[in-house]
Amino acid sequence: MKNLWYSLFDRVDYQGNEPAFFNPDDYEFARIIKSNHKVIEQELFNYLKSHKLQSYFNDSMVSIKDSWKTISLRTWNIELYENHRFFPETLKIIQSIPSLVSASFNVLSPQGHIVPHCGDTNGIFRCHFGLSIPGKIPQCGFRVKDEWRNWTEGELLVFVDANNHEAKNFSDENRFIFLFDIVREEFVSKEKVICATVITSLFMQKMVMYMPILLKLPVTVQKLISKMFIPLAYMAIPARNLVYKIKR
Repeated sequence: MKNLWYSLFDRVDYQGNEPAFFNPDDYEFARIIKSNHKVIEQELFNYLKSHKLQSYFNDSMVSIKDSWKTISLRTWNIELYENHRFFPETLKIIQSIPSLVSASFNVLSPQGHIVPHCGDTNGIFRCHFGLSIPGKIPQCGFRVKDEWRNWTEGELLVFVDANNHEAKNFSDENRFIFLFDIVREEFVSKEKVICATVITSLFMQKMVMYMPILLKLPVTVQKLISKMFIPLAYMAIPARNLVYKIKR
């Protein structure tokens, strides 16, 4: 069994030996998503008739501020109940897929570039499902490791998020995808720990945005603070879901 890797604790690029991309046809979740292409697409564009997506919180991930926008249904097993009512059919679809821990709609604006980075963990497959794709490489495309691929409407790109990757849309139109994360089979027993650790990582990223002085702390201290938050996140995820479900 492979070891779990987290960017929260390892400050160098992930060095796993996984391929850049995996064959979607090898996975049942891909069949489910692809067979519901029109349903997922229609709910997004119905939503966009009267709503806008929200900018991703971490501006350092993009070359142009506000060029990457999203709306989430589930984030590392945190249910975004306030968004569920807009996407009832898509919600049913993701609820039918085991170990799906995150799901969101994403737009990359014209001339947008999500800069090269390693994701939060090797514990998941990150999946990009093409909805509206305005161009092909070299104008518009996606890189994992040393391999560039086109997004294609109605098709999936499946990769390990920990591997270095980037996205670009140098066209004059928006690029829309449905993004979701599936815990890899070998790590399914660690799903709750993976989600708690990544939520802690995202929390620490936000903290650094408001308190840059945290980056001046010794790395050992930064890691110690992070480890203290993981058990809290582990308990907070189901507690938050329960509270927000009652409040609906």
